[in-house]
Amino acid sequence: MWEWILLGLGTLIAGTLAAVTGFGGAAILLPMLVAIFGVRDAVPILTVAQLIGNGSRVWFNRKELDWQVVRWFALGSIPAAIAGSLLFASAPLSALTRLLGAFLIGIVVYRHLRKNALKLPLRGFVPLGAVSSFLSALLGTAGPLMAPFFLAYGLTKGAYIGTEALASLLMHAVKTIVYGGTSILSVGGVGIGLFIGLGLIVGSYLGTRIVDKLSERIFVFLVEAALIVAGLRFFLGG
Repeated sequence: MWEWILLGLGTLIAGTLAAVTGFGGAAILLPMLVAIFGVRDAVPILTVAQLIGNGSRVWFNRKELDWQVVRWFALGSIPAAIAGSLLFASAPLSALTRLLGAFLIGIVVYRHLRKNALKLPLRGFVPLGAVSSFLSALLGTAGPLMAPFFLAYGLTKGAYIGTEALASLLMHAVKTIVYGGTSILSVGGVGIGLFIGLGLIVGSYLGTRIVDKLSERIFVFLVEAALIVAGLRFFLGG
């Protein structure tokens, strides 16, 4: 019971912080899911939740989607998502845990060291889709890697939110199918993912209501500190 209560609160916080700071809710929620369920179950559960979250953003911004970007992204994304999901199903658990720890720390470093993202031509979204989807299949999320390139391409506001969400939706759909086919995504895992997905939607709504009343700088600092602590814990304890 306590785990469900904590998971519900964590989901609301993740959705709210993502809406306030623009930082990926999946990256915030992943360490908590790993702590409760372990890496092998956490990543498929998070994938189901991301299907709901991205699907809602696609629907709300459906009139502003850039279908050309999505098509080129999918060319690299779909085969890489399949390959990454199959590797995830057979990779040693300790190696996955350490890789996840390094990735969480890398997210923070990447956010501070990167300059303006290189503007990609349309065909450049093929390798971006491949790299992002492979990492997402192994580690649960790759949003911090993807987002700067979608923005640098010139997508803004609803076009950026909806297009990036649709590209991610296709990626997570493929991952869900492969996870299910390899039996690492159970019926119970699907239920937990749906629960988390609904919580993220509520958290996003709450975030939009308080976005003008909170300090983004403080929230970003707290989130990044939590990611570093969790990353060190997974990397050293994997």
